Amino acid sequence: MSGAERDIARLVGAGLTNRQVAKQLFLSPHTVNYHLRGIFKKLGISSRVELARLAHEQESAEASTV
Repeated sequence: MSGAERDIARLVGAGLTNRQVAKQLFLSPHTVNYHLRGIFKKLGISSRVELARLAHEQESAEASTV
């Protein structure tokens, strides 16, 4: 995943809307949606809920290795 995709995935996983993510990263909501479709395809998922679950699992894994 690219840096932009990681940032978007992290923020969406935290529960932000596309519009909120766009505002925070200085992107258009359309660009956020475009990246989300790529993220979903790369991760083999189809929803924001699945993305949030993966983000939570990733955070838990990183916290346990520290």
